[in-house]
Order: sequence, then C-alpha cells, then structure tokens
Amino acid sequence: MIKKAFILGAGLGTRLRPLTNVLPKPLVPIFHEPMANYALRHCISAGIESFAINTHHIPEAWNQAYPNGEFEGTSIDFFHEETLLETGGGIRNIASFIGNDPLLIYNGDILTDIDISQLIKQHEASGHVATLALRSSGENCNVSLSGELITDMRSTLTSDPETHQFTGIYCINPEIIDLIPDEEVVSIVPAFIELIKVGKLGAVVLDDGHWLDIGNPQTYRDVHRQLLESAPSDSPITAIHPDAKIHPDADVCSKSCVVGPDVEIPASATVKNTIIWPSVKLEENSRHDGEIIIS
Repeated sequence: MIKKAFILGAGLGTRLRPLTNVLPKPLVPIFHEPMANYALRHCISAGIESFAINTHHIPEAWNQAYPNGEFEGTSIDFFHEETLLETGGGIRNIASFIGNDPLLIYNGDILTDIDISQLIKQHEASGHVATLALRSSGENCNVSLSGELITDMRSTLTSDPETHQFTGIYCINPEIIDLIPDEEVVSIVPAFIELIKVGKLGAVVLDDGHWLDIGNPQTYRDVHRQLLESAPSDSPITAIHPDAKIHPDADVCSKSCVVGPDVEIPASATVKNTIIWPSVKLEENSRHDGEIIIS
C-alpha cells in the first residue's frame, strides 16, 4: 500500500492575489482552517502515514500552521525551495523522502473528495510507473485516454482527441525519478510523455464527488457557497465560527457570510455576502457586501 504523500505547496498562487500576498495558497482558509488541512485529511483517510510538503512563498507560514511538523498525529517533512523547481524538480528534490517507495502526489491548491483510495488500488494493481486521476469533463481537458492508458497530453504525440481533465492527483513509482532531467527547474510532463511512449502511464476516471480548483477570488467565494449548500445536516462546516465576537445589534447575514474565529463585529456594522478571515476587527459603522476581508 502507498503510505507516503507529497503535497505540492510551493506555488505563488498569483491568480488568487491579494489573498496569497499574505499566505501561501494552500494555507488560505476554507471555513476557518487552511485549505491544506482538507488535503491532508483526505490522504490520511486513504491510508497515508507520512507527508512531504514543498515550500517557497512565505515559508514561515507553514511552520506557524504546523509548528510540530505533524497534522493529526501524521508526520510532515518540509522541503524548502529557494528557487521554484516546478513539479518535476520538486519530486527530484524529495528523493530522500521517497526512497524506494511509491508515492501519492496531491496539488495543494484544490479542494476535492474524489475516491483516491480507488486511484491507489488501481495504481498498485496496474504495474504502471504512474497513474493519474482524471475527470471526464472540465475547463482544461488536455488528456487523451484509451481504456486505462493515457495516449497523449497537450497534443504532444498524436492527434487523439483530448477528452479528460487531469485532477492534479496521481501516484508514482520511484523509478520515475530517472526520467526527470538533472536540471533543477523542470516540469513532470516530459516524464509523463516518456511513460506514454512505453505504455506505462495509466489513469483512473473519478467523476464522483467534488473537485474544485480555487483559481481566483471569485471561485474562492463560490467554493464556500457550494460547500455550504451541499453540506449534510450533520456536517462540521460552520459558516460563523463560535469564537467570533459579533455584537447582538450588528447586522450580519448568517446565510451569506463566513466569519472566522476572533473576528470582532461592532453593533453598527452591516455585513452580507462576505468572507472574513480570523482575527479581523471591523470598524464602527462599516458596510461590507461581496468582500473578502483578510486583515
């Protein structure tokens, strides 16, 4: 069984600015906790027992989020990249963590509950060097698929129709490192192309469940709305954190707002359709509609 995972956390998150001016994208809060927590729990539920996370942008924020190098009893090793190495370079950079073991790789800027246990099982049974989780629809369908084999990506090798979207979650065997060039900054895609040529790049289509790419401030707002609307009655999701300090006379729309812990909202404030990050203090007589307030 695959017991190790690599969470990709080093990106700049430029599309999500200004939110990522103060936090790395995977640490941007979703319902009061870092987005990365959802990925970590998702992986743990599939049997992952140790994590590597690469860092670059605001690296100290990772130490603040996980000060003991662990999450819910599962260890985390951080690998800082002074220069962004891209995914291929990032995988080569954690070779000491990988050792001789297979690895689950998970983009840190997505929110999903797809069945990654199925991905892991199929990879282990396939004999492929890498197995990618795909969706059969999406805004960026650039993968060609035949049965359980990927035949092309980004129209690099063939004229096969591009029918599926890559989720950013996949399994690899350690021998893929031999296909990653020695240059530090390199994508993983050339290694995938080499595997396609020898019939060793597999895929599993996982269309059930949420798969949400938080690309910009609007989709960040949309994700909160979608999750709140689809949450079951026993869901732990809470839009208004119990530690928020909201004056009884404040006009706060609880159905359209997300209010973090230690937020202070005075009696004269009006808030609707707004997300407020932890510890923000609103001013007297302030009016907020359709905002993301981060400080």
